[in-house]
Amino acid sequence: MITLRELTKRYGDTVAVDGLTLDIKAGQVTGFLGPNGAGKSTTMRMILDLDHPSEGEALIDGRPYSSMRHPIREVGALLDAKALHPARSARSHLVAQARSNRIPLRRVDEVLETVGLAKVARRSAGAFSLGMYQRLGVASALLGDPEVLIFDEPVNGLDPDGVRWVRELVRSLAAEGRTVFLSSHLMSEMQLTADHLVIIGRGKLLADTPMADLLANSSLSSVRVRTPDVADLRTLIDRLLKDDDVTVESPAADEVVVKGRSAEQVGDLAHRLGLRLHELRTVSASLEQAYMELTAQSVEYETGHTVFGGTGSKETQGAEA
Repeated sequence: MITLRELTKRYGDTVAVDGLTLDIKAGQVTGFLGPNGAGKSTTMRMILDLDHPSEGEALIDGRPYSSMRHPIREVGALLDAKALHPARSARSHLVAQARSNRIPLRRVDEVLETVGLAKVARRSAGAFSLGMYQRLGVASALLGDPEVLIFDEPVNGLDPDGVRWVRELVRSLAAEGRTVFLSSHLMSEMQLTADHLVIIGRGKLLADTPMADLLANSSLSSVRVRTPDVADLRTLIDRLLKDDDVTVESPAADEVVVKGRSAEQVGDLAHRLGLRLHELRTVSASLEQAYMELTAQSVEYETGHTVFGGTGSKETQGAEA
């Protein structure tokens, strides 16, 4: 498990990470999200003692990373896939890491096979594509067979097959009981991969929640009901469930859309009053929708909106968050 307690990093007057307190638990994939400049990479660097906190602490299984005698046997990390000498081969890069941490050299060939680089293991890394660098970075993270894994944008540069491979890999690692902490800007992929989410904005914690809860609690989620008793259901919801947090719409003659209540609450109400339901389902927001809703006031770099039409165009600047 990774433990953060009031973790803070300042650069002069700028607060990059502001009092993060959370537990990143074993046995699940924890996704780490936030706008550019939110402090994600700085947080990961502090966990690995590459940056020192201004205040607070980051612990791995109760200890700072710097106290570990053979760190890559306890924590595997991919922060910058290109952080190696380009003249070195993939195999020689991993061999150096294995020897420095007393890892059997047979493990080098095992992880090269795992990440699909066995056939190019002796090629200079300088000739690698970005996707091959990423695979080598994953191999480095796996080398010590660690219980804790930290990946910063691991699917960057990978083709669709590679993205799916990373997804299946990290989920299998979590299923083995390991701690997996993963950042990515690919929302659709994160929705398929993560069990739990940590979201920060401008260095502050915005959410520490199971994926399912974030999606279900979004104001963009709803309960859709098909019923021949639309008018009666609407009247009952207005009378018994209606408050400032509940909205009810009828987009079709036989359909009611309820926001602010669960499918169980709507279904129980209809059953209690003898109304017929032909369909009852929850329509969850996508992770992208829920994320954008949550971080709307935390975007570091607000973009303008360019409108094209006629023979010219005009740019309107978005309001400051």
